[in-house]
Amino acid sequence: MGEFLHALPTHAFLLHALLAGLLASVACGIIGTYVVVRRISYVAGGIAHSLLAGLGAARYLRVVHGWTWLDPLLGAAVAALLAAGIIAIVGLRARQREDTVIGAVWAVGMAVGVLFIHLTPGYNEDLLGYLFGNILMVAKRDLWLMGGLDLVLLVFVGLLFHQLQAVCFDEELARVRGVAVEGLYLLLLVLTALTVVLLVSVVGLVMVIALLTLPAATAGHLTRTMAGMMVVATLLCAALTAAGLALSYAPNLPAGATTIALAGLTYFLVVGGARLVQARRRQVGLSRGTASRP
Repeated sequence: MGEFLHALPTHAFLLHALLAGLLASVACGIIGTYVVVRRISYVAGGIAHSLLAGLGAARYLRVVHGWTWLDPLLGAAVAALLAAGIIAIVGLRARQREDTVIGAVWAVGMAVGVLFIHLTPGYNEDLLGYLFGNILMVAKRDLWLMGGLDLVLLVFVGLLFHQLQAVCFDEELARVRGVAVEGLYLLLLVLTALTVVLLVSVVGLVMVIALLTLPAATAGHLTRTMAGMMVVATLLCAALTAAGLALSYAPNLPAGATTIALAGLTYFLVVGGARLVQARRRQVGLSRGTASRP
């Protein structure tokens, strides 16, 4: 920790990494809350793993066909939005088949990505970075993209908070009240897809869903309101990404994996503590009830 703090003011890449973690925390806190409350973690997982198809296709076109302008993240964004659209349409039209379609999008996205990686000559080092994350290699462009997404999400929440809250907790009641449930669900999946794309550079494709859901799920045990859950999840995610970066620096560990390990440990500690508190309250209640009997 001390070595990281000493190196932070003198190394621009560490400052960029820390700022990336803080910017990613805002998106995680907002979208992660909706994913956890709406219980669409599996949907988000399907979108996330479909990114490999876009990443692989973009690199194939860059290397084999000379499309040097095509950034892998752009390919990932296209794949994520396509997956989100397919899942949303099926979820709204044929809900009973949603799990099957999500599984198909998940598997096909991964398979297509692997095929493009195999067809692309050379060592796919940049794709390995997207798979497992490398927050130390975040560029200024990525920081601007994260900041722009955070701004969009804040406007999104400010304008549609109550409607989305109604959709998350009671979809049928929201529909009766005239809320555009289908449109909001599609918009939520689109923003989830964009959030996942940008988080890939922080923790990688393999662990992005953990960063999206664990802080929000932990926050759900610490607060009872949706707004409070967003704030707590954002602060937790910021603390976890900063701690993961600091703890991994000296021993040269993967920062993304360290962050996820800390997030998982925090979640289990909070859940365990909440269970102990509930058990203690139940025991005290039983003791009082026994003592009040004549």
